[in-house]
Amino acid sequence: MMDFSILTDHLNLYLEGFKNTVIASLIALVCSFFLGTLIAVMRIAPIKPLNWMGAIYVELFRNIPVLIITFFFYFGLASIGVAFDGLTAGTIALTVYTASFIAEAIRAGIVAVPKGQMEAARSSGLTYNQAMRFIILPQAIKIVIPPLGNQFINLVKNSSILGVVAGLDLMYQADLISTRSFVTFDVYIFVAVFYLILTIPLSLGVSYFEKRLTKSN
Repeated sequence: MMDFSILTDHLNLYLEGFKNTVIASLIALVCSFFLGTLIAVMRIAPIKPLNWMGAIYVELFRNIPVLIITFFFYFGLASIGVAFDGLTAGTIALTVYTASFIAEAIRAGIVAVPKGQMEAARSSGLTYNQAMRFIILPQAIKIVIPPLGNQFINLVKNSSILGVVAGLDLMYQADLISTRSFVTFDVYIFVAVFYLILTIPLSLGVSYFEKRLTKSN
């Protein structure tokens, strides 16, 4: 039987962890989207150095575990005098890690937009940047909404990495509750429920938009 007293007795810690998980996830979601979009544009820009920089970023961060990236921002930078608290370090790590996947998704969307769209935009007097901003990117993002949604869901789940650097998130608070109560299984079951509260609406939202896009096409 589940011991619901674990939840009621430590509800303040659960809610504190839930709040910090939401904050970190939202900040990382917004920042990774804009950073990923920038990297995607760099990867297909008609300037070779930008292509190389974008490719290096994607291959570097996409192929390094998010745990290592988190340790770099929390422990590595602290060793040279640049110190971040756990919440900040974890949020930055989530941002740069997720941005590499978002960049690839958006790049695929840009490639899927017919080349004639860019040519028509340029012939109408728009600069390359204006055409990309107002014509190409809106279409590309619409195409890749489903994979972007999946990346956002993964981001929320990956936010549990904050727990290893005292990020005050759900996992950190769960470890604290487990240490105080000498209970393990029930503590983490309730943590799983809190994560489901975040991920299920996101999953349903992605499915909804995917169906809307399918009908509109």
